Amino acid sequence: MVEKVYPMTLEGKASLEKELEELKTVKRKEIVERIKIARSFGDLSENSEYDSAKDEQAFVEGRITTIENMIRFAEIIDADSVAADEVTIGRTVSFIELPDGEEEEYTIVGSAEADPFAGKISNDSPIAKALMGKKINDEVIIATPGGEMSVKIVKIS
Repeated sequence: MVEKVYPMTLEGKASLEKELEELKTVKRKEIVERIKIARSFGDLSENSEYDSAKDEQAFVEGRITTIENMIRFAEIIDADSVAADEVTIGRTVSFIELPDGEEEEYTIVGSAEADPFAGKISNDSPIAKALMGKKINDEVIIATPGGEMSVKIVKIS
């Protein structure tokens, strides 16, 4: 079976490693303590504190497994190995929607580090897919769920 590769920046991998360490060393202990306290309340069949702690434990263990997988199959993308004027993972790209839209700016990252509210979009997103490999002043048509939009790349950093 071929495992999924997770393209990411070095910073993204470091962030995942930090989150993993926090989950393993702090969160696990907190949850075990909550379970221990909830057990002391007696009958587990109607103990909402116990159920809540067990649900959180399952979530944390699932997240640990997911992060470990992402780190194991991480493919570090070095934006410096690609021409400085080309859009790739790890680069920030600014564009204006044509004919007269406002300028928008996004950093393209691997799906493991995507955070649209922080301006980091996944390389798997429609916008990033359309922009990858393009250069400054290129006009690009992006197919989005809301319809097509035409943009012009104005800056890559």
